[in-house]
Amino acid sequence: MLAYVFWHWSAPNTIPSTYEDHLRAFHRALAQNPSQGFIGSAAFRIEGALWLPQMSAYEDWYLVNDFGALGTLNEAAVSGARKNPHDDAARMSAGGTAGLYRPVLGEPEFPSARFAVWVAKPSNISYDQFFDDARLWLHGKSAVLWQRQMTLGPTSEFCLQSAERITVPQRFAPVAVELTLVTAAGQPHRRAQE
Repeated sequence: MLAYVFWHWSAPNTIPSTYEDHLRAFHRALAQNPSQGFIGSAAFRIEGALWLPQMSAYEDWYLVNDFGALGTLNEAAVSGARKNPHDDAARMSAGGTAGLYRPVLGEPEFPSARFAVWVAKPSNISYDQFFDDARLWLHGKSAVLWQRQMTLGPTSEFCLQSAERITVPQRFAPVAVELTLVTAAGQPHRRAQE
């Protein structure tokens, strides 16, 4: 499973509820007319993303089975029954940036996600040690640890997404972001079977 994550912010004077209505319509169109390999999606209103030009923005997650499905989604998102909802939302956007991630621990549960902590692995610890530490952070919680792929994206290498606030030691350079679910469509909690 891969997640294409798209951060975006609305144009000046855009009414937030109207922008969010257009986001919901686009995600609904994707779920009702899925491209091959599309699993599900979610959109969050976010606060505290230091890598964006605006502290208040949006974060969309699009789950696909693999890299091939990502290319298919790229074409499908702007065609067919998805074209008009996509274009309506895009017209209201002032800008955006994106990244590519895969889940390495836990399971995505977008409807319950309320917090994200973006963290960096210190260079003086191994990935095995980092994952051991991360397992402790996730233990007994509804949470997932995502890892950036191919260095695509403006964030730290890892994202810990959870239903409850998780405190991460400062040596991991945590950046905490609050999530407010705008919409979730499809089956974002299901691991790909293919």
